[in-house]
Amino acid sequence: MLPYWHWNNHTSAMYAHSSHMKKVQAVSESWEALSRQIEIFTRDLIYSPVAQPPVDNRFPRISVIIPSYNQGQFLEMTLRSILNQEYPNTEIIIMDGGSTDGTVDVLKRYDRHVSYWVSEPDKGQAAAINRGMAMATGQLIGWQNSDDLYLPGFFHAVADALRRNPDGDLFFGNVYLIDDQGRVYQESRFVPFALRELTCLGWNLSSQAVFIQRGLLARVGPMREDISVGFDWDWFIRVGQVVSLPVLLGRSGGCYRVHPASKLSTESAARRAQIEQDIRRAHGIPSPEQKGKVSWQRTWFVLRRKCYRVLLYGRLPFSVWLRPLVVWGLKRVGIICEGFA
Repeated sequence: MLPYWHWNNHTSAMYAHSSHMKKVQAVSESWEALSRQIEIFTRDLIYSPVAQPPVDNRFPRISVIIPSYNQGQFLEMTLRSILNQEYPNTEIIIMDGGSTDGTVDVLKRYDRHVSYWVSEPDKGQAAAINRGMAMATGQLIGWQNSDDLYLPGFFHAVADALRRNPDGDLFFGNVYLIDDQGRVYQESRFVPFALRELTCLGWNLSSQAVFIQRGLLARVGPMREDISVGFDWDWFIRVGQVVSLPVLLGRSGGCYRVHPASKLSTESAARRAQIEQDIRRAHGIPSPEQKGKVSWQRTWFVLRRKCYRVLLYGRLPFSVWLRPLVVWGLKRVGIICEGFA
């Protein structure tokens, strides 16, 4: 027979394991429920394909550029995630690189809902985004990859945040990661934007839930077209160098789809690392492998990120009680967090 102390420890471990498994099951069930909601949201158009809602110029125009190439199986869901926002002043620009997989059939079906689309060979994703942004007429501009999604209500939330913060020039929310079947399996919760965090720790915002004001786009300039991946990271670094007032929305605004044909899956790790080093050199950013200054900055931003997540997203009573005061205090020093208090 096991000694009492051993039995007691063993029993405690069993209870701890049981508690952990219950939490895992609860999270899994939550992901399944969320996946079903997203599937319903993107399954059909909310309104009749013939009865397109009228434009209301009292709302700031939101322009969405969709770079596309052979993602026809996902493109229709992407379009529905935009149209089902029921936002009354949306501009959709689709730059397709000459797809051969049925994408053009989708584009023809949605022609009446799209401001402009073209399907012809191009110089890659960055070139397509640049061309679309040059055509965009919206006050708020973003791009959505043809296999990714927006989430319900995000356009209205961004427009409301702009009304409350007219000097805001970068608006971003959280994102979910989904697979090729649209199943949610991870959430990325962001904290107030900081350029150093982006360069030290990596992504602290994601294009699937980002809109910028036209004036900021003019200051940042186009994306690099000489690299196949990482051009978005390079571009957001340049955004961080000139942004005046970032605004963090306390809600999830988009979904980033990871699947076998996505660039994250097809581009080799060695190639991605090479491009990252090239971007770091271009901006004078030290490599993470270097010691000294990089090490303490990284440590600081890890701590900063953890503290913000507790204060802005924590469910403990003290976090919930303190949150309105934290949001108010941050706003006093020019850090805008919308939808948290």
